[in-house]
Amino acid sequence: MDRVRFGPAGRPLSLKSKKLEDIPPYLKQLGLNAMEYEAVRRVNISEEKAVNFGNLAREYGILLSLHAPYALNLAASKEETYKGSLERLFRAAEAADWMGAYRVVFHPGYYRDLEPNVALRNVIERLGILVEKLVSKGIRTVLSPETTGKVKQVGSLEEVVEISRSIGVKYCIPTIDFAHIYARSRGERPLNVNDYLDILEYIEKELGREAVNPVHIHFSEIEFGEGGEVRHHPIGSGYGPDFTPLAKVLVETGYSAVIISESPLLEEDALKMKKSLQEIAPK
Repeated sequence: MDRVRFGPAGRPLSLKSKKLEDIPPYLKQLGLNAMEYEAVRRVNISEEKAVNFGNLAREYGILLSLHAPYALNLAASKEETYKGSLERLFRAAEAADWMGAYRVVFHPGYYRDLEPNVALRNVIERLGILVEKLVSKGIRTVLSPETTGKVKQVGSLEEVVEISRSIGVKYCIPTIDFAHIYARSRGERPLNVNDYLDILEYIEKELGREAVNPVHIHFSEIEFGEGGEVRHHPIGSGYGPDFTPLAKVLVETGYSAVIISESPLLEEDALKMKKSLQEIAPK
């Protein structure tokens, strides 16, 4: 199943070395071939270090993505807030471009006191400004708004698809966090085979084949409350969603995917999901 890649969100927990350059060979040794570089607090990597890391990742067959800082609110009414958010997202895209990361994953923002349609419009308008800046600087990495797990956040499936359609898939393609979709629905969308298939087909129908070739996926099990996401849990913890139906859909439909484990067990659960897919795939 070469068309499906697996990897952790950040540095593998079992890697004793703290050196960035030791990550790609270690991931290959484990049998993983993707990684999401976590810049979720702030972007803190030099151009030289990012370029070297990207070159090493390519040498070992590791496809990189980058997660931008959590401290973003592109929907904000306050100019200071959204302009600061745009600057942080620009720095993330710049670092991703240095290392050759193919996607920059980010959470779009919060509704706060705004109507959802107004918040969404704000996000789209401000991303349009950012894309113009990225193009002018020759930065080629693709922005990737993520489905979010809390009901107060901009980031329903329909919203991230609309953001991508408005900006254009040349510059913007969603990240589909299935745990977040599950938590945001408070378990009302169980994510069985039909649900997974419906979601992937919806993205393809609305945005075209490019948006699911590959589809960038975050996966873990998740605990939720009235407001949606509470915390992530390991695969097999007893919380939803179940990975096996997604594996079946990927095997049977031919969709390509990059699956990033956001489980607390990171690479261990990335390998568990890879094994699950291999057991379903035709021998």
